[in-house]
Amino acid sequence: MTAAVVVTGLGVAAPNGLGTRAYWAATRAGKSGIGRITRFDPDQYPARLAGEVPGFVAENHLPSRLLPQTDRMTQLALAAADWALADAGIRPQDLPAFDMGVITASFSGGFEFGQGELANLWDKGSQYVSAYQSFAWFYAVNSGQISIRNGMKGPSGVVVADQAGGLDAVAQARRQIRKGTAVIVSGAVDATICPWGWVALHTSGRLSTSEEPTLAYRPFDEGARGHVPGEGGAILILESARTAADRGARVYGEIAGYGATFDPRPGSGREPALRAAIELALTDAGVSASEVDVVFADAAGEAHLDHIEAQALVAVFGPHGVPVTAPKTMTGRLYSGAAPLDLAAAFLAMEEGLIPPTVNVDPVPDYELDLVVAAPRPAELRTALVVARGHGGFNSAMVVRSDPGTATRPVQQ
Repeated sequence: MTAAVVVTGLGVAAPNGLGTRAYWAATRAGKSGIGRITRFDPDQYPARLAGEVPGFVAENHLPSRLLPQTDRMTQLALAAADWALADAGIRPQDLPAFDMGVITASFSGGFEFGQGELANLWDKGSQYVSAYQSFAWFYAVNSGQISIRNGMKGPSGVVVADQAGGLDAVAQARRQIRKGTAVIVSGAVDATICPWGWVALHTSGRLSTSEEPTLAYRPFDEGARGHVPGEGGAILILESARTAADRGARVYGEIAGYGATFDPRPGSGREPALRAAIELALTDAGVSASEVDVVFADAAGEAHLDHIEAQALVAVFGPHGVPVTAPKTMTGRLYSGAAPLDLAAAFLAMEEGLIPPTVNVDPVPDYELDLVVAAPRPAELRTALVVARGHGGFNSAMVVRSDPGTATRPVQQ
């Protein structure tokens, strides 16, 4: 039997809460972090709302030498990794360097850092472009900086697949734990809320242009007109269940199953492959559809994509067959950071026995989903499914289970 891989630490930076404790308190209460952009003047752009991480001052969390080297997304990721390691009770300096690795996901790299260096090049000349531009913009920079900061020399890498990549990275981490690595830092943090990043996001044609935060991002609703982008995500600490037990670690739960597919070419006449990804994850976990207690939806916020997801969920679970939630309506879509944040929410929901709500949504009855809206729903939760899709056809699904042998643990920073 394949060894179980568990999550022992969480670090969260989200638009409705900085730190795991603040995020969960806001999420269970239905508190949104979506509002008008403050990081730059958005007046000249069609979309003007975003989910911005509040109250993060990099100087309060990182040494000064790192600040000129790093983009905002990396600064958030480094802080979240510190919190996750502390939550897990792991001191990297106490472990062999080659027994620890870092596998994260990325959507865009360090856009804000790159924008600043391009401005220097244009306005001042090439001699004013920072040498740190060579890596600060790169997709793999979060993995690299986390590994350097913590002396981690084991299996490391990055996955690029939009929102689906956040689950793919955790699945890669699970593989490395099963191969014998002691600890893997995984998950993702993205941050593209700068003019250059904002222009790039508009090319998808999927951004909501509503200027009313309560109406802008409404998946599975008649008023769905696109999504609101956000920044942030979650970092998770993975290790084998045996290792966690040997060191007396408290466990959030198990990464039990995973499946990934890719949609057929548009116009091919073939069916979307999201249902197959869900079924692969259930099979990998060895659970039936009836054993899943809650689904954390991808929730695209675009009618055609919402319809595809609803069809897939109804095909697997039946009409109104399982509670479905999309707490990302409180944060916006965080791209690669979205699915790891949903994993964190799933573990916290199972721990408390409370399904967080999908806010500002009046679900379309024809979708036949049991969507948890307006208020949280108490429920006995032992198995959750997280669904994620990436622009261009990526589909991923992950099953997580609570650890029945673990007592309730306090939520840490």
